[in-house]
Amino acid sequence: MKYLHTMIRVGDLDRSLRFYTEGLGFRVLSRQDYPEDRFSLVFLEAPDDSGRGTQIELTHNWDTASYTKGDGYGHVAYSVDSIDQIQERLKKTGYDLSWGPGLTPNGKTKMAFVDDPDGYEIELLEYR
Repeated sequence: MKYLHTMIRVGDLDRSLRFYTEGLGFRVLSRQDYPEDRFSLVFLEAPDDSGRGTQIELTHNWDTASYTKGDGYGHVAYSVDSIDQIQERLKKTGYDLSWGPGLTPNGKTKMAFVDDPDGYEIELLEYR
């Protein structure tokens, strides 16, 4: 078994693409628009995940502007070289961390959280 992707439904595809590409540095792998069914699918890859196959799928249903996030969802997590550099890039695009930076509960790893435009949490872990 191999992990492939996490799908996230988004209310504003352009806003979400700006967040993930300009704010977090993700790369668009593919985009398919389905006018007859009124939805779009965009697959993204994190900067250091090239070739691994793990992706985020943004699904935009054209007639839905927002979703109610369930309380069972937690977050996706990424290992990063520098939380400070990511925070600087996020601020340039109008976003910021929603928590941190701070330390993980065991005190060994620097961590932070950022919420995407639809409120989904992304954990950033900077291993020392």
